[in-house]
Amino acid sequence: MSVEHYENFPVASILMPKRLRKPVAAIYHFARAADDIADEGELSNEERLQQLNDFRDELDHIAADETPLMPLFQHLAVEVKAHALPLQPMHDLLDAFSQDVVKKRYANYDELLDYCRRSANPVGTLLLHLYEEATPVNLAYSDAICTSLQLINFWQDVAKDIAIARIYLPQDEMSRFGVTEEHIVHARCDDAWRALMKFQIERARALMLYGKPLGTILSGRIGLEMRMIIQGGLRILDKIEAADYDVFNQRPVLRPFDWVIMVAKSAPL
Repeated sequence: MSVEHYENFPVASILMPKRLRKPVAAIYHFARAADDIADEGELSNEERLQQLNDFRDELDHIAADETPLMPLFQHLAVEVKAHALPLQPMHDLLDAFSQDVVKKRYANYDELLDYCRRSANPVGTLLLHLYEEATPVNLAYSDAICTSLQLINFWQDVAKDIAIARIYLPQDEMSRFGVTEEHIVHARCDDAWRALMKFQIERARALMLYGKPLGTILSGRIGLEMRMIIQGGLRILDKIEAADYDVFNQRPVLRPFDWVIMVAKSAPL
């Protein structure tokens, strides 16, 4: 979980069963490539959107049982067929990345949740299908965990996101707490900022705890993987609080000792 993007995506984890490493890697490389189109390089918005549309065309080839043009999608097609993976979550990811190209502010929490539904939750959905555990209850828990992880990543990266002109904090909540964009631009960590971030951290933690039962529902190494992901998210929230919500100067990251704590807290009950 050390890659720059998708920090909580369990790529090549030693806990991931060997039989699932290829499909997980194929999903990850698809998501990473699409994310890079939306964020990296010097492309115009029109070029970014066109390339994401090209990815949609490739998914359509897979749906029609046709050979995709790009090697990335040729590999993905093999895993989609082998594991009967749904394509809608991948379309949802592309929609979220396209939205990132053109939408830089969120009016309220509902807008942000809708974004998370497409930018984060599809990852959990695809993993549950790989695990053959995609029940309605498990999907609901997974959505809560994935949305929480996405929010945690936003609150880690407030300073990073403003550098590319994005603010994911809901504008109505910023206004309610007396926080303006100047707080972010000038890295101003005052009482208003701390109150806003405290509210965001508590909400993200509540979501994570709601989804926490999934870590015990899933068995074996997959369950341990999920419990580690949950504890990692909770640990980042603890670190933001310990830094008195100053994510501008102390971006929280997981260090070796944190992993020791996470392993201890992830032991089966």
